[in-house]
Amino acid sequence: MSDPPTSCAPRKSVCVYCGARLGTDPAFRRAARSLGRALAHKGWRLVYGAGDVGLMGEVASACQQAGGETFGVIPEHLLEWEVGKRDLTAFVVTENMHERKKVMFMNSDAIVVLPGGAGSLDEFFEVLTWRQLGLHEKPIYLLDINGYWQPLLALLEHVIAQGFAERALLGYLQTVPDTDTLIRDLSAHFAA
Repeated sequence: MSDPPTSCAPRKSVCVYCGARLGTDPAFRRAARSLGRALAHKGWRLVYGAGDVGLMGEVASACQQAGGETFGVIPEHLLEWEVGKRDLTAFVVTENMHERKKVMFMNSDAIVVLPGGAGSLDEFFEVLTWRQLGLHEKPIYLLDINGYWQPLLALLEHVIAQGFAERALLGYLQTVPDTDTLIRDLSAHFAA
C-alpha cells in the first residue's frame, strides 16, 4: 500500500539575490539566515547563486540546516571565487552570468533581493526591466533591512521625476522591512 500524496500543488521556489559578502551591518546576516530558515519551514525551494560566501552562503546554509531544498546556479568562472556550494539539493554550473540569471529566473516563482552589491543590482534591474516590459508577472521584493534599499528607491523616484519611467515602475516591486513581513506577503501571493 502506497502513501497518499501530501499535496497536488507544485512546490514554490523563491529566487534570492544577495551579496557574496556579509556587509557591515550584522542585521544583514541575521536576515539572510532568517530567510533561509523561513523558506525551509514553508516548504519553498531556495533558488540562489550557489555561492558559499557572504549572504549567499548564509541563506543557503540556514535553509539546509532547517531541512529546506536548495537550487544553486553558478557560472564556471565564479566556482572558485564564490566558493561553489556543492552540497546543495541541485547544483548547476553555467557557462556565463547571462545563463546563470536565466536559469535562476526560470526556476523561480518570486524574486527577493537582500542587501548586496553590483551583482545583486544587476540581477534586480534585469528582472525589474523584464517586468516593466511585460515579460513576466513574478513578484519582486526588496528586503529593506535597516533601510539598505532606500537610496535605490530614491534613485527610482528620481528616474520617474526626470521622465525616464512611468510611476507604474514602482508598482512592479514591493519593499518590505523584515523577513516576517516578506513571508506573510509571499504566503498571501502564493495562496491567491
